[in-house]
Amino acid sequence: MKKKGILNSDISRVLSYMGHTDQICIGDCGLPCPDETERIDLAVRLGEPGFMDVLEAVGDDMKVQTIYLAEEMKEENPEQLEKVLFYFENLESGFKPILEFIPHEKLKKMTRKCKAVIRTGETTPYSNIILEAACIF
Repeated sequence: MKKKGILNSDISRVLSYMGHTDQICIGDCGLPCPDETERIDLAVRLGEPGFMDVLEAVGDDMKVQTIYLAEEMKEENPEQLEKVLFYFENLESGFKPILEFIPHEKLKKMTRKCKAVIRTGETTPYSNIILEAACIF
């Protein structure tokens, strides 16, 4: 039985087969998921699990070179944006990923190329992120 890291078998599997520049999305409970992209639905009830809980667990288990956030998050959910930025600025590795703000519609289209979309129980607007994997060596 696994002792550390991601315990969810689907998330663990997806992370283990990701390579450099592959992408994974973590989103709120309303984020649409394209038919061609694997959906890992973690939502139990509204708000559970929260976006940041899942982001921190995934972020602690992968090296991220680029993060994509919706431009709209700046105005519509600045509290969540502050938490995301704080997390990435304080990584133990000291490695700082590139931050790109894009229109929310573009972010939704980018989910088609993600290895998976992880939907949380989050209910705050624009709590969606795409993480692009860095090379670990």
